[in-house]
Amino acid sequence: MLTVVRIVVMVGMLLVVPMGLRLVGGLAPAARWWPVAAAPAAVGLWLPRGPVAVVTTAGYAVAAALLAAVAARRLLRRGVSPREIAVATALTGPLVAATALVAERAGHELFGFELPVLVLTVAHFHMAGFAAALVAGLAGRAAAGRAGDAAALTVPAGIALVFAGFFVGEWVELAGATVLTAGMWLVGVLTWRQLRPAGGDRLTRALLGVSAVVLAATMVLALSWALGEATGLPHPSLAWMAATHGVGNALGFAVCGMFGIARLRAEPL
Repeated sequence: MLTVVRIVVMVGMLLVVPMGLRLVGGLAPAARWWPVAAAPAAVGLWLPRGPVAVVTTAGYAVAAALLAAVAARRLLRRGVSPREIAVATALTGPLVAATALVAERAGHELFGFELPVLVLTVAHFHMAGFAAALVAGLAGRAAAGRAGDAAALTVPAGIALVFAGFFVGEWVELAGATVLTAGMWLVGVLTWRQLRPAGGDRLTRALLGVSAVVLAATMVLALSWALGEATGLPHPSLAWMAATHGVGNALGFAVCGMFGIARLRAEPL
């Protein structure tokens, strides 16, 4: 399982975040230098836990902290709106991921969480924390009105509830998974109905179509897992979730979605 999760994390650090940053106004320079911090951290994922692994991931944590500072400054400058909340959530996600990564590489059970849980947190906050929130903001812009605002708000709200559930308990995590699933399904619908038709060629439409369909399927798995954890009902194992939900979200949703949106050549958020 850990091998699959590490590969998902590498996809997030090296592909998804740089692609996503190019879709945010004023962050094209950050997209260009992001791999400078991400590449050593990707290597550090595979090193034995200890000081060397911590050093290789520390630069990534610094870069993520700077990105979170940009998010706060942007929110203060532009004001609070559904779209800006989604963008701020996306730009803050890598900091949560990087904090968990450094702690895991140090062998430190941050806030009492076991090390495998920290690795899963790193993956989650690249794909849901960054990619899903950013696409929610983009979909919200494409579909002006209540549906767009709902997409831009429910994904960050679901992410926040899932995060709170780590500390409070499985029922809060289930509530978060429910809200997040509803938001992600709405993002999928808007991607299919609003973003995909805007594609000027078959490849762009295919990428956005795959992103929307995969998202619908993978979030069923996420909801079933959270429901099983809270109620004791049968549910997929973490290894199965990593191989299906994790890989599907990384490659099918995030990578295809980011490539497709980039090909739309839309105005940056």
